Amino acid sequence: MRVAVVSESFLPTVNGVTTSVMKVLDHLRARGHEAIVITPSAGSPSSYAGFTVRQVPAFAYRQFPVGLPSPLVQRIIADFAPDVVHVASPFMLGATALTAAKRLHIPSVAIFQTDVAGYARRNNLAAATGFAWRLIKWIHDGADVTLAPSTASIADLTRAGVSRVERWARGVDLQRYHPRNRSSDAVTALRREVAPHGETIVGYVGRVAPEKQIERLRALRGVANIRIVIVGDGPGMPSVKRALHGMPVTYLGALAGEQLASAYASFDLFVHTGTEETFGQTLQEAHATGLPVVAPRAGGPVDLVTPGLDGYLFDPADDRTLRAAVERLSLDPALRARLGEAGRRRVLSRSWDAVCDELLGHYRTARTARDRKVLARAI
Repeated sequence: MRVAVVSESFLPTVNGVTTSVMKVLDHLRARGHEAIVITPSAGSPSSYAGFTVRQVPAFAYRQFPVGLPSPLVQRIIADFAPDVVHVASPFMLGATALTAAKRLHIPSVAIFQTDVAGYARRNNLAAATGFAWRLIKWIHDGADVTLAPSTASIADLTRAGVSRVERWARGVDLQRYHPRNRSSDAVTALRREVAPHGETIVGYVGRVAPEKQIERLRALRGVANIRIVIVGDGPGMPSVKRALHGMPVTYLGALAGEQLASAYASFDLFVHTGTEETFGQTLQEAHATGLPVVAPRAGGPVDLVTPGLDGYLFDPADDRTLRAAVERLSLDPALRARLGEAGRRRVLSRSWDAVCDELLGHYRTARTARDRKVLARAI
């Protein structure tokens, strides 16, 4: 199969969109398929996993490259002649690619991954929220199939009038994120540094930005015998440091690879705070590491955490419920162990290989949908 992958974000920018696109490309290479990557111009490498990377004109918005509509997109797709066009988190570039695919009669799959409407809502842009959903509908109506990562995001898209929506979750690296990491020398040293008196380590991993609502952790002020560890960086750091001033917090900065896996393994429990996650990849990584998870009862986490089985969901309108969940887990090592083990079992079927094989099935669904459209027009 030949796949044109169009992504609003790619290397050197590292985020959830880039990571999932890289995993898809790795899988396509492993399965013997062909691909090309089309992305906004931002210093990307000329190739990835042996596949050509083509950059198209873009402008910078808050240091994030935004692809411009350009006839070059259609020419690249036409020259490559793919069997399917895969559009990751479509915005301006993605909309252009979906239009090009339709003109060229090529099946298309759009991946819903960024809660644009949630951003507008959080910034009190009521009028913009409605516009955002109309824009999302317009973009995704151009795709033969839209893939959303959670029941919450499917419900949001359906309410907005987007049709042909299927669920496609994300995979997790079950070898890198593993309970055995807890016994490594690196983790032992990190725990000794962060919690020298054996305190319970409450960990967060992710971008430090307003939408992540890390300031909620102020609700843990005064909880006995805990240390809070924040892994990540971003524009929200000054606000977070002000909110958590005087609390037992260690900031490890942005980590990746084995360092990130070690950080997870040093935690005793994992806390996620944001309510705008379309999925919640860090929750899966925490579960794979064998950690109980505390997250808001909103968005993607609702699908990823079963309260009392592998973690707890707190009421996003009442941070006292966040505090109560953390206190309960911090006081009960046996409970943490039981919930963490259940979390690991929960993600065992979600390897990236399994999830990407499922994606290949969605590609075939898109091709079938496009064939039906062509047939309907001919009749």
